[in-house]
Amino acid sequence: MFETPLTIVQARVLGCLLEKERTVPDQYPLSLNAVLLACNQSTNREPVMALAEFEVDGALGELKSLGLARFVHPTSGRGVTKYKQVIDEKLDLEPDESAVLGLLLLRGPQTSGELRTRSERLHPFASVPAVEETLRRMAGLERPLVVQMDRAPGQKEPRWRQLIADEELADPGGGALSPSARAAAEETATRLEELELRVARLEAALAELL
Repeated sequence: MFETPLTIVQARVLGCLLEKERTVPDQYPLSLNAVLLACNQSTNREPVMALAEFEVDGALGELKSLGLARFVHPTSGRGVTKYKQVIDEKLDLEPDESAVLGLLLLRGPQTSGELRTRSERLHPFASVPAVEETLRRMAGLERPLVVQMDRAPGQKEPRWRQLIADEELADPGGGALSPSARAAAEETATRLEELELRVARLEAALAELL
């Protein structure tokens, strides 16, 4: 779908924008602080994350450069910049497809039954077969958005996962990072180091002025 998969931070931010557009339309588009709070929610998130503001801010800029998010600047200098998703426009997604994609970005692989239960506030699916119809449509695109996973031992139903972003930083056994996830983690570490260096330089410059 994209040249490289979205990072888990980009995926969390995009999933939050997709979710909040439907669950809190009166507060949408979202401010940076609202996006940060949504990303770090302890409910309806798998895994739960503790992102810093600069990570969310960076991800929003990256999503904008990919054509997946848009900045809404305040008029007359009042208020703050707000953010909205435009992946539904870019990929020509239907409302049911946007809802499913948002859930998969926020909570990882899920069964069609789980998706139906968790989508009540996002899109009113009439039944589990209705969810499965949406999933099959998304999987049948020229560039599929989702794929059905093999049923794992002990599972009654197969799960579906999205195909536009990395799923986890580490494998289920706690092993090494995947190459793309490792790159994302290294990029975050580099940004933190650069931020710390800038702060140190500013502190040194301030000390010289005093």
